[in-house]
Amino acid sequence: MGNVNHLCSLVDETSPVSHYRGMERLFKVIGEYVEAGESLPDEYALRVLEVPASRLPELFVYTNRLRLARFGHRVHLCSIMNARSGACTEDCAFCAQSAHHRTEVEVYPLRRAEVIQEQYRAVARRLPVRHFGVVTSGERLSEEELDEVRAALSVKEGVRWCASLGALSKAALLRLKEAGLTRFHHNLETAPSFFPRICSTHSFEERLATVRAAKAVGLEVCSGGIFGMGESPEERVAFARILYEERVDSVPLNFLIPVPGTRLGGMKAMEPVEILRCIAMVRLVNPAAELKVCAGRLLLGDLQSMIFYAGATGMMVGDLLTVAGREVEKDLRMLEALGCEVGREGVGEWVGGMR
Repeated sequence: MGNVNHLCSLVDETSPVSHYRGMERLFKVIGEYVEAGESLPDEYALRVLEVPASRLPELFVYTNRLRLARFGHRVHLCSIMNARSGACTEDCAFCAQSAHHRTEVEVYPLRRAEVIQEQYRAVARRLPVRHFGVVTSGERLSEEELDEVRAALSVKEGVRWCASLGALSKAALLRLKEAGLTRFHHNLETAPSFFPRICSTHSFEERLATVRAAKAVGLEVCSGGIFGMGESPEERVAFARILYEERVDSVPLNFLIPVPGTRLGGMKAMEPVEILRCIAMVRLVNPAAELKVCAGRLLLGDLQSMIFYAGATGMMVGDLLTVAGREVEKDLRMLEALGCEVGREGVGEWVGGMR
C-alpha cells in the first residue's frame, strides 16, 4: 500500500472537500484502497459523507466496482416476520414496539411454530428471497419460546432461516443452529459513543457480546443499525468501523422512519442524497461484507435503484416489523431493469439477466 500512503500525503487537509481538486485527490485515495480491496481509513470515510451531490456518480464508480468484484450482479433479498410484537421492556428511542412509548403498534405473544412455518412456506413459494427472518420483540425469549422457534425451523424449502431473538447465550444459539438456523441477526444500532443516547436499559457491550456469541458457535451474523437518529458524521464512521472490526457477514442498513409516540418521533427524515452517502461510506469501510438496505428505503423515492451503485448488495422486501414496505412486484421489476440476478444459490430460481 505504498502508493496509497503517497496519495494520502497529497491530500490537503485544509482544503474543502467540495473543492474540485480536493475531490480529485480524495477519489484517487479511494481508488487505491478499492484496487487493493482494503478498508478505507476513517479520515477518508468521513470525507465521503461530505461528497457533493453533483459528484456522487464519480464516487459510485468505486463503490460499484467493489460490489461487482465481490458479488457480481447478484442481489440477495430477505423477508421477515414479526413473530412477537410490542410490549418490549427496552427503551430504544426509535422503536415503536417499546412499552416505554405510546404507539399504535399491535401487541401479541409469540406465534406458534405452525404459524411461523406457514408464513415461511408462503414466502419460499412466492418470492426469490435468500433468507426468511423470525423477529421477536423484547430483550430475550424464555426457554419455552426458544423451543417453539426451534420447532419452526424443521421446515426446509430452499430459503435459509434467520432469526432476531434478542440477547441469547452461546448455548441457546447453538441449539438454534442445530435445529436449522443458519444466520442470526442482532443489530449494534449505532456507534458505542452514541448508544447511551438511544437506549438505557441495556448497553452497547451487551449487544456486542451477543454478536460475538453467534459468531463463536458458527452462525452467520447479520448486524447493522440505524442512521438518522441524531448521530454525528464521526459517529457514523465509528459505527461502520466497528462492524468491519467484528467481521460481520451481512450489514443491514436502516434509515430512521420517525414513528409518532416514540422519543425520535419528531426527528426529520434523512434526505435521499445523505442516505446514499452513508451507504457508500459503509461499503468503502466494509469492502467484503454483504450490504443490505432495509427500513427507510422508501425515503429514497425515485433514487432507490442507486443503492446498488452506492455499494449495496441486497435489500429487504415486503413489509417491515411495524410499517408497510413497497410492493414486492415493483422491487422485482426494478431489479430486472437493472440486470440484476435475484435468487438463491443451489435452488436455481433466478430473475433478471447479466448472469
